[in-house]
Amino acid sequence: MSTLSGDWREGIDDVDAAIIDGYQSGVPVEERPFRSIGAALGIGEDEALERVTRLHESGIVRRFGAVLNPPVIGSSTLAAVKAPEDRFDEVAAVINEYRQVNHNYARDHEWNMWFVVTAGSRARRDEILAEIEMRTGCPVLNLPMLTDYYIDLEFPVVNGDRFARESADLRSAEQANGETVSRKSLEERLDSSATRISEEATGDLSALEAELLLAIQDGFPLSATPYRDIAAEVGYALEDVLEGVERLVDAGCIKRIGCVVNHVVTGFDANCMVVWDVPDDRLDEWGERAGGLPYVTLCYHRPRRPEQAWPYNLFTMIHGRDADAVDAKIDELAAEYLPVEHERLYSTETLKQTGARYEELVDR
Repeated sequence: MSTLSGDWREGIDDVDAAIIDGYQSGVPVEERPFRSIGAALGIGEDEALERVTRLHESGIVRRFGAVLNPPVIGSSTLAAVKAPEDRFDEVAAVINEYRQVNHNYARDHEWNMWFVVTAGSRARRDEILAEIEMRTGCPVLNLPMLTDYYIDLEFPVVNGDRFARESADLRSAEQANGETVSRKSLEERLDSSATRISEEATGDLSALEAELLLAIQDGFPLSATPYRDIAAEVGYALEDVLEGVERLVDAGCIKRIGCVVNHVVTGFDANCMVVWDVPDDRLDEWGERAGGLPYVTLCYHRPRRPEQAWPYNLFTMIHGRDADAVDAKIDELAAEYLPVEHERLYSTETLKQTGARYEELVDR
């Protein structure tokens, strides 16, 4: 395959590439999903399973299974602290010991440690934040998501793209007859929308659905019959589990089912969170516009915290392999779409990264 180069690509072939880029979502909800995957790729069921297992063991695939949607299931928030340099590791250790902390990144900013807390209820989430503040002595900046304009970390990685979806961006340019893509032509492709997020979400889960989410939060078993294995674990019939998973997908509790790619391993390690001070009366208009751009992987509204000198209300993420290319796209975003004050918070270290974790989902 001509596009393959670099250490992580040396051990994969065209079929592996088709799995990595083609099955980040869309894995069928049926008893033997690898049979369908294999048939689509022209290989056997056993080989399809073996390949996904090998990609997982190599670190290219972080896990195989469902990507959960924390704001729909329970209560989730992005938080930050100003960790003193001489206590940075100590503060990180305290934060990371909580199972409900599923992401933690060091960022190049005064607020230098950013983490996500996901819990079954807002009360438990806020209790964890209070404990972290008490144990570390660091005030916590609490920034729950209020509006989702676009969130999708599913993008092809077996390529030479310098930033996420560069190939899609170039195709848009080609469709514009070789001319620079205008704002109008980009806006015509918008698939973003303003989805309000409740901090009090509970998912309205049945006992079966709650048990399923708890069972699959770390990924599916890598076997020929993952759903049957899950059914055995939760003590329900296979048919009930398949129907339950379908309901969770339809309700938005599960965003997608497939191979969760490790973007850092695949070279997308120049990731920048940009925060913007958008006029409140333009927030939805500009948020939807920015969220529809092919190189923007995340776009959402979070509250300002003026009492903590935090004036920003719109967050975007751009994932890339090349920091200069990412900066160039941020420049474009600022010049053409979000002409307001902003700050760039590059991640400098991954302190923790797991799937969203829950200890309980329904009050029994």
